[in-house]
Amino acid sequence: MQQTRSVEIGTGLFVLLGMSALFFLTTQTTGGQDFSAADTFEVEARFENVGSLKDRAPVAMSGVTIGRVTSVTFDPVTLEAKVLFVIDSQYDQIPDDSDASILTSGLLGSQYIGLQAGGSDIYLEDGGEILFTQSAIVLENLIGKFLVNAGSSKD
Repeated sequence: MQQTRSVEIGTGLFVLLGMSALFFLTTQTTGGQDFSAADTFEVEARFENVGSLKDRAPVAMSGVTIGRVTSVTFDPVTLEAKVLFVIDSQYDQIPDDSDASILTSGLLGSQYIGLQAGGSDIYLEDGGEILFTQSAIVLENLIGKFLVNAGSSKD
């Protein structure tokens, strides 16, 4: 009787410890870095699918956080997601033909915008728009396509 109670208490503590570790990992990997810049400029990009991109998600270039997403809205005219983000003004020499992609970081899948520099001599300015975009990769769509292709190849 005493041994059963010890096993139950040990199992409960193990589960509680696992849940605590999962909570800690969740809070540490989902955009907890602070971005603060005294002077910024705002840029717009449009995507067909933003996945789970949220406000305050990082904007990174070459792995360095240079900005933050300020708003994610739906444009009923173009039927696309409109993403507004700010970039620290010290990074004011980003070519206007750069492209923006929605990327995933970490195991838990927090998403961010990754910028890749273009080759133009004209730079992004306040109120500018990035025209070359790549939407988020939705895992469910990839799995569905794989299953359909796997099912049709068995014939």
